[in-house]
Amino acid sequence: MLRNPVKNLIKKAELDKIETCVSEAEQATRGEIVVMMAPASHDYPVAGLLGAAAFSIPAAVAFTRMVGRLVWAGPHDLWLFLGIFFPLFFLCREIVMRLPWLKRLFISEREMDLEVREAATLHFFSKGLYRTKEETGILIYLSIFEGKVWVLGDRGVDAVVHPGFWQEVVDQIVAGIKDGRPAVAICAAICRIRGVLVEKFPGGADDRNELPNLIIEV
Repeated sequence: MLRNPVKNLIKKAELDKIETCVSEAEQATRGEIVVMMAPASHDYPVAGLLGAAAFSIPAAVAFTRMVGRLVWAGPHDLWLFLGIFFPLFFLCREIVMRLPWLKRLFISEREMDLEVREAATLHFFSKGLYRTKEETGILIYLSIFEGKVWVLGDRGVDAVVHPGFWQEVVDQIVAGIKDGRPAVAICAAICRIRGVLVEKFPGGADDRNELPNLIIEV
């Protein structure tokens, strides 16, 4: 059984630390921060087809020439080629879809950017981040397969941060992941967001936690 990629990247103790950082930030502000980690934002089925074709077609041609010389069909028989190609194609597709590093070779950066952005936006609404009392919901979304981060803030927060603020937070987290310090980078980003929220949306006695602090997708 394969382990969850999230738990391969970040240990349980580090996840607990991230959740604590969110809790401490929310105790000081009226903002609502949700850190969400997903194994992937999309299945990328086309990558499996492209990868299968890339490996199975040359292999089928080579096998057809070798086998064809040994039987009456000859080295260029179409039916022999198809008989070899289709089993190889489906086998290669399974291999490509099961090996993340191999599947990534057949996905463009642009496609991954679009899928991560779309997934983050869908989760922002499906998890109810747009329903907070003062429109202060913030989603920090990490998609492990793509190695990408997307941060979304609701209208109340967007109105008080400077242009480019969310991209700066994304860059900070991505740099930490590349350095092998994902939990440290995420906590630092949460503290940075907290600084903005404390100034614009300081905590009050009647403030309550409206959203989960940490969501791990499986």
